[in-house]
Amino acid sequence: MKKKHLLKHLAEDVYCRLGVSPVHGIGVFAVRGIDKGIDPLRSLVSHKEISFAHDELKALPKGVRKQIEMFCYYDDDEVLVSTMGLNTMDFAIYVNHSKTPNIRMKKDGSFETLTKIKSGDELLMDYDNSFGGKHIF
Repeated sequence: MKKKHLLKHLAEDVYCRLGVSPVHGIGVFAVRGIDKGIDPLRSLVSHKEISFAHDELKALPKGVRKQIEMFCYYDDDEVLVSTMGLNTMDFAIYVNHSKTPNIRMKKDGSFETLTKIKSGDELLMDYDNSFGGKHIF
């Protein structure tokens, strides 16, 4: 049954790859067309985030703290770290910011395409709408 489940996921849920982004560093790109209203980053691995106070992470090695700053959501009060840890890949952390997004993050943490996306297009979301605040890069 696991083999059938994985084959279905590969056929129906895999839409993206990582690549060099003209926007910033690494980005997420469509490997095939994606219709509007689809979650292009659906995974077989479920995960949540755990909230840490900044002080709780001070004793971590400097390199690990840098990874957390780069790939985890944080504000003045907390840092949210995925229960998957940092040795696995979640494409969502590579979605770049744009004021003309083609995907959005929903309240439950899943994603949804706002428009039809063509193969080769970079997936972009508006961080301000997803996380609040104003993001300047």
